Formats: sequence, C-alpha cells, structure tokens
Amino acid sequence: MPEIKVLDSEMHYEESGQGVPFVFLHGNPASSHMWREVLPGVAGPGRRLLAPDLIGMGRSGKPDLAYRFADHARYLDAWFDALGLDEVVLVGHDWGGALAFDWAARHPGRTRGVAFLETFVRPLSLAELGEGPRARSKMIRSAEGETLVLDQNLLLETAFTGGVLHPLSEQERRPYLEPYPTRESRRPLLQWARSQPIDGEPVDVVERIEAYSRWLAGSGEVPKLLLTFDSSPTLLVTEPMAAWCAENIAALEIEHCGPAGHHAPEDSPHAIAAAVTAWAARQGL
Repeated sequence: MPEIKVLDSEMHYEESGQGVPFVFLHGNPASSHMWREVLPGVAGPGRRLLAPDLIGMGRSGKPDLAYRFADHARYLDAWFDALGLDEVVLVGHDWGGALAFDWAARHPGRTRGVAFLETFVRPLSLAELGEGPRARSKMIRSAEGETLVLDQNLLLETAFTGGVLHPLSEQERRPYLEPYPTRESRRPLLQWARSQPIDGEPVDVVERIEAYSRWLAGSGEVPKLLLTFDSSPTLLVTEPMAAWCAENIAALEIEHCGPAGHHAPEDSPHAIAAAVTAWAARQGL
C-alpha cells in the first residue's frame, strides 16, 4: 500500500492499474479497506484505481486537527495534487461521496464523472431520518456522545454489525478496528458523526453541501451515477431521496443494486462494481 507526503502528514492509499484515475473515497468509520472487493470488479484496461485512507483514518497519518469537513478537503486536495490526478472519475460512499462532490465542484475541469452511494446530496432535516438514525444522531450530538464514541467505541463496534445486512465477524472487523486503539485516535470518527448536515447545523458543513448541491444541479456535462439499495432501515438514500436526486441532479443515472445496509460495499460489492463498470463503459469513461 503506497504512502505519500501530504502537507504535514502522510496519506496511505491503494493503487492498481494504469490509465484514467478512478478514485474511491470511503466514509465514516471506514477506510480504503471497504473497497477491497469492489476494486477487482472495476479493474480493467485503461483504468488506474486509487483508494486513499482519509486523513486521520485507516493507515493515514493522524495529525493534531479538528477534523472538520474543511480539514479533510484540504488534505484530500493535497493528495490529488501530489499524485497529479486529472480527468478523474470519482466514486464516493457516505462522507467520501460528500468529499467527492465537494472536490468536483471546486475542480470541474479535472472531473470526468461521479458515482455515489449512501451519501449527502443536500442538507437534511431531523424529521427525514428514520426513527433509529434520528435517535442515534441526537445521542451522538449530546454530551453522552464522547463517552459512547471515544470510550465505548460505539461507531466501530456497531457499523459493521448493525449497518450491514450481513454482520462481519470479529476477525473480519479487525482491519477497521486496528487503526483506532485509543480514545484520542477515535476523535475523527466522532467529528464526522457530529457533522451530519441536520436542521442547518453545523453551519460550515451545510455551506459546503449547499455549494456542491448547486454544482450537482448545474453540471450537465459531467455524467453521474447514483447507486440505490433496499431492505435496511439504516439506508440514507431512501426512495424519496432518490426521487429528489432524479429531479435535481443533472446528467444522473440511477442504478438499483438490491438489498444492502448503509455500508453497502460490505453487503453488495459485486453489484456495485458491476454498476460502476457498466456506467463507465456507457459514458466512455
């Protein structure tokens, strides 16, 4: 797994193949490990596949940061620039999707296409969340959140057992758990969890999302692919949200990939890979 100097730290990433860069961005509380079964299905002639660990996550460096959205975007910008990536196809899940949109909106001349799943396409209201996600969001944003996430490791202990249809065994979860052995190492996870754009807060995140929402609506020259799923109460992109995307995102295709939980690359990696590969071929990417 390569490592590259980025600002005052380092970022680890997976890389294979040559050609058009396809960049896979993970969310919270994951790492590039999430794409391990997706990447082989997308691999092919003329494709260079890259999957970084976001700063403070996975095997990337853990500098002393607030780990707000802007911090992640700044380090990710530096990673793209350090590798000289242009004409990029982005694939993003969860906060990785949000960072993909944000990067594309600020670098339209370097973006060939964007595929996304289970991410934030616009700010949300608390009422839009299901009963479970709503209660979880309130709990994490409360004073109790630090104890639950930093001390009890709630996010990592539940994401890949409750946020998937097929719970991972303890051994399968180990690569996700190992980068976060201490209370302090889990702070990026807590900050991401508290950054969900709900009812206008946090303001800095809502502003970034509103900006890339405008880009999504107006960028008809950039093909986009939304992957949807069913059969789980943990899904962020529900049928109403997918319908909103169809009406408000330019040059969008929607591909339904069947049953999965929010962390869909664990449940349906082959369906995701097949959908991305077919879309890229149709669009000449």
